[in-house]
This record gives sequence, C-alpha cells and structure tokens, in this order.
Amino acid sequence: MADFPLPNFSTDLSGQVALITGTTSGLGRRFALVLAKAGADVIVTGRREERLAELANEIEALGVKCLPLRLDMTDTESILSVVQQAEAALGTVTILVNNAGIPDAQRAHKMSLGLIDSVFDTNLRGPYVLSCEVARRLIDQKKPGRMVNISSIGAFNYSGQGAALYSITKAGVNRMTEALAVEWARFGINVNGIAPGAFSSEMMDGMLERMGDISQHFPRKRIGDPAQMDSTLLYLVSPSSDFVTGTVIKIDDGQGPR
Repeated sequence: MADFPLPNFSTDLSGQVALITGTTSGLGRRFALVLAKAGADVIVTGRREERLAELANEIEALGVKCLPLRLDMTDTESILSVVQQAEAALGTVTILVNNAGIPDAQRAHKMSLGLIDSVFDTNLRGPYVLSCEVARRLIDQKKPGRMVNISSIGAFNYSGQGAALYSITKAGVNRMTEALAVEWARFGINVNGIAPGAFSSEMMDGMLERMGDISQHFPRKRIGDPAQMDSTLLYLVSPSSDFVTGTVIKIDDGQGPR
C-alpha cells in the first residue's frame, strides 16, 4: 500500500501546463486565474485577442508563465495548431479544461444549418478533437494528465425553453467524458466533467435578458458566482482526484430537478 499523507489532499499544480478554452470571459477566465494561482503555467485561448492579452498580463503577475493564443473551436487546423504552439512554448499540456461553448437560443426547427454546425462544432466536436490531440501527446510521452469538460445541468434536463441543441451537445459532452475516461485510464489520463447550473457569465446575461430573473424559481433564489466552482475544478485537476475518472459533478445549488 502507498504511504499517503493525512489528509491526502493537495491543489499544488507546480510544474503543470494547463490549456483552457474560452477564457476571454466568465467561467473560463476564472478557471485560468485559479489554475495559475495554484502554480500551473497556463495557455489562455479564445477569439478575442485583446482580452487574451489582458488576461495573460494578469496571470504573469502571479509569477507563472502564460501564453495567449487565438483559438476557433470550429476550425480543426486552429485546434491542432494551438496544441502544437503550446507544447513548443511551455511543454506538454498536462491539464486540459474544455470550457468553450455557445448556446443556440432558438427553437430546433427554426435553426439555420450554419448555427446547427456552429453549436455542434464548438460544444462537442471541437472539444473531442482537442482532447484527442492532447491525449495523443501525453500517451506518446508517457505522461499522466487531467481533463475537465464543462457540461451543463441542461444536459440532464430540458424544459423546452428554446435550447434543445445546447442540451443535446452537453449530454454528448457527458458521454464523451465517460467514454474517454475508459479509453485513456490505462495511460494515467483522468477525464471528468463539471455540470454547472445558472452561473454569472456573458451567456447567462443573455438568457436573463430574454427570460427575466429565472433565479426566483430556484430554491435559494440566486445565481452562482464562478468562484463557487474553484474547489471542484482544483480537485479534478490535482493529485487529490487520482482515483476519480469518468465522473460529471453537478454544481447547481439544487436548482434543477433530480
């Protein structure tokens, strides 16, 4: 038996290289800062380059390295290029957070084919391609890794409010998490997910504008703050979760049905 410390818990990410998608606002921005504060070197990605540069300066002030890279999750070449650039600059990516995602905000039968493709590519195909590219390099170099896929409580429940494809793709993210965890367990790569409820973000701001204050229907009548996900994220990317893979953790404050 291994001689584990008491308690066996650490969030020290020194020596780790983390790549986070969708870091120009909201949850992704917070995730990048949290992992940097825990000691990881960080690759921040997204499409708004000015925001990426600002975030990189903020992260480097924490005493770690940061590489801002433009990334389009609907473009395969962009995905592969980002992983290559990240590895060349900071070393092998050992932590991946698939956070980038977009809502559909339309009834299924009214969506254009272009929007359908964009939602599928951003929410599901892109994360799958990125995960496989990161895993391939970890396996080649015989290194362990941690992946966290950001799903949604909407993957488990859909009430017909006009986001059917979002729900479908996030359910796909959950299954991707489970399947890839099995695929890569033998290589020391843990794949888990987080399914947030209603948290403050640009996406949530848009929903509140369309639907009003939905928080009044929740048991605690509140919207989550991204900071309330810090501990779960750190647990899933740290040595503390060594025996946890293929799990999707709901963080929804009891908002959704069970």
